[in-house]
Amino acid sequence: MARESLFHASRAAQPATGSGSEQVDWEGLRRALRGPLLRPGSPGFEDARKLFNPLNDDRIPAAVAQCESPSDVSEAVLAAANRVPLAARSGGHSYPGYSAPRDGLVVDLRRMSAVAVQADGTATVGAGAALRDVYGALGQANRCLPAGSCFTVGVAGVTLGGGIGVLQRRFGLTADHLVAAEVVTADGRRLTASAARTPDLFWALRGGGGGNFGIVTQFTFATDPAPAPTVFVVGFPAGKVTEVLSAWQQWISAAPRELWANLNISGGDPPGCRVAGCFVGPSSACHPLLDDLVSRSGVLPSRRTVQDRDFFGAMRFFAGRPDRESFVASSRVLNTPVTGPAAVTALLTGRTGMALILDPLGGAVADVGVQQTAFPHRNAFATAQVYASTTAASEAEARRSVAAVVDGLAAQGVGGGYINYIDPALPDWQESYYGPNLGRLRSIAHDYDPDKVFDFAQGLTRV
Repeated sequence: MARESLFHASRAAQPATGSGSEQVDWEGLRRALRGPLLRPGSPGFEDARKLFNPLNDDRIPAAVAQCESPSDVSEAVLAAANRVPLAARSGGHSYPGYSAPRDGLVVDLRRMSAVAVQADGTATVGAGAALRDVYGALGQANRCLPAGSCFTVGVAGVTLGGGIGVLQRRFGLTADHLVAAEVVTADGRRLTASAARTPDLFWALRGGGGGNFGIVTQFTFATDPAPAPTVFVVGFPAGKVTEVLSAWQQWISAAPRELWANLNISGGDPPGCRVAGCFVGPSSACHPLLDDLVSRSGVLPSRRTVQDRDFFGAMRFFAGRPDRESFVASSRVLNTPVTGPAAVTALLTGRTGMALILDPLGGAVADVGVQQTAFPHRNAFATAQVYASTTAASEAEARRSVAAVVDGLAAQGVGGGYINYIDPALPDWQESYYGPNLGRLRSIAHDYDPDKVFDFAQGLTRV
């Protein structure tokens, strides 16, 4: 009998007493794990439990299992199942902090972060790897994988939610490159999810969101030859958002799939905006495209930066700061361009510290059918992230402002939402995140987790 089975059997023979964390045999789990088990008061616990957003620092788990192998993950799942809340943690960027369940067990995957690129271009990636690790290893092998922009975000969350990013219009979503995934299920089993072996689970893992079906411990991706992209930022004077938004919508709709460029609208009185992006090609071919944007807007830019980069350098250009940051955020999805740019501008007027970030879809994203993977927004025009930088003291006001902008977008006919920008306050989150794929996803979640081991506030077992 395997070590984890012995531990499981010994626990099952002992009736649970007490409630919550008292029901877990923490010492038994500590002995069974190869990696450390950290409890409150243990050296390193405070650092290990904290997520990217300091607003979630009040989410204190009962323990953090720093897993070093799939066997460790199985041990952790079996020990905690239906005794305490259980969640995997990779990058720790869950907006509401779902990867740090209160009085629960964090299955910390960050020690499982190895990235290996094979001769055929296939990459195996540990589920604890951050995008910085992935891009670095791929860049050295002259390969690329389309994924997110923030270097400290975990590859697991990105992939399981679909994986939008600056190369998506040319290469598709991160999930579109997934070949197989190693998964620990709610009953502690380890299995390989692939199109041939477990088609339903494999379908669900490509856009169905993290935390719903099991804990992925390793991904296998098909990669592409690394391009040498052009990166750019075009800033516009404050007060010109309506003109630029109108022009950007027309421009990106007509752009070649080699071009990805988002529009970042910053709140203020008046609001300002900038267009930042990535072109898979040389700057000599990018400049005429940017000239076209400026011409359509009729607004003279206040700055214009255009640089030729290699793949890793381009990804680093969008990486941002690695520091922890306090913020409140939500999302919507634009099925079509907005018909009232002035009304969108009004939503950000006077809201200093807020941003509305429009990331275009289309291109290779739309080459895949809505129900070919779990990601439902294949035919949409863009995703919209509503973001407010804040502190604990002003959190309530930030939440009110984010909700007001989200509601304002809904009033403009903008619905839907992106599961990787998960928001407990989004009123229609089930349909928003999953659309026509909700029913099938719910069925698969119940098949693989009938006892709701991985249950959480916005989990599929709740809908």
